[in-house]
Amino acid sequence: MFGFEKLDVWQKSVEFADQIYRCTASFPNDERFGLTSQLRRASVSISSNIAEGSGRQTANDFIRFLSIAYGSVMECVSQLHIANRLNYINHETLQSLLKLAETIAKMLSRLRTSLQEK
Repeated sequence: MFGFEKLDVWQKSVEFADQIYRCTASFPNDERFGLTSQLRRASVSISSNIAEGSGRQTANDFIRFLSIAYGSVMECVSQLHIANRLNYINHETLQSLLKLAETIAKMLSRLRTSLQEK
């Protein structure tokens, strides 16, 4: 097992990507290269940047990748609002995904802060 796999934030971000893939499966086919692809790539980017950053040589490098992961969370939040406005996802799904995104964002912030304090 790699170190990043033990991080709760990495595990939550994998769960988030899984939920994004499941909800975008019902998006219209003409969104395959649009919002579907954007949401999927951004959601996968969260866990990917946590993993990549954990393998870097310095805490500052890891912090930089955590910041990129945080940005990907914000990208997903924006895109989820758009998906809701287009009636691709309902309000309940939106709120559930936003809650998980908020949890991940807070966890990333706390991890970043703890690394900065070392």
